[in-house]
Amino acid sequence: MTGGAAGRLRPRVTRLGRHRTPTGGSHASLDLRCYLVTSGTGRRTVEVAAAAAAAGAGVVQVRAKEATAAGLLDLTCAVAEAVHAARPATRVLVDDRADVAFAARARGAAVHGVHLGQDDLPVTEARALLGPEAVIGLTTGTPDLVRAAERLRGVIDYVGAGPFRPTPTKDSGRDPLGVDGYHGLVAATSLPVVAIGGVEPRDVPALARTGVAGVALVRAIMDAPDPGAVVGEVLAGMDTSSTTEEVLDR
Repeated sequence: MTGGAAGRLRPRVTRLGRHRTPTGGSHASLDLRCYLVTSGTGRRTVEVAAAAAAAGAGVVQVRAKEATAAGLLDLTCAVAEAVHAARPATRVLVDDRADVAFAARARGAAVHGVHLGQDDLPVTEARALLGPEAVIGLTTGTPDLVRAAERLRGVIDYVGAGPFRPTPTKDSGRDPLGVDGYHGLVAATSLPVVAIGGVEPRDVPALARTGVAGVALVRAIMDAPDPGAVVGEVLAGMDTSSTTEEVLDR
């Protein structure tokens, strides 16, 4: 993000009260059914995040690999302000950067935690930095990684698992899981599992039947003419399955 863009996105942050979020390992109130991962750094990113939240997305993860730390902080605060105005129940997480999540919270933004990759700050240090109420997710995608995450169930709140199919958004180096790959991952952990990586709304009912708690989407929502309609389709697809457990009281 350029300095000009960062300046345009810098929100007027109002100091907020204490946000009740799950502690590590206590994730009964975390709605993961429809989980937006953002792309881009401009005004549309903020607008789509707000539209997704208004339509019922339970989580918005701010991801901008190309942004500087300062740019990501400004973007995160802008997204958090817009999402909180649209639907306060939606959780806002930062991709990879626990330090940015911490800084955004220090500004008073309604930022609830971080999603970490395998090579990011260790989850125990992130928990110490962000506190017991922060939401912390961890990227997995193989049985070994999921089993390792299970041993951290008192520290993290959910795992992301993918890719579902090949995607240009992120090259994980792991083979695509397909629908069948999620059954074993769900069985290997008591943590909620979120499917990610090329997921489209038409895939959701089949994925829901594997026992995943939700699906994360990037392009399917970010590039949609009507992001809210896509969120509604995803929620309907998740709700066709009796295995949905992670539902936030709205």
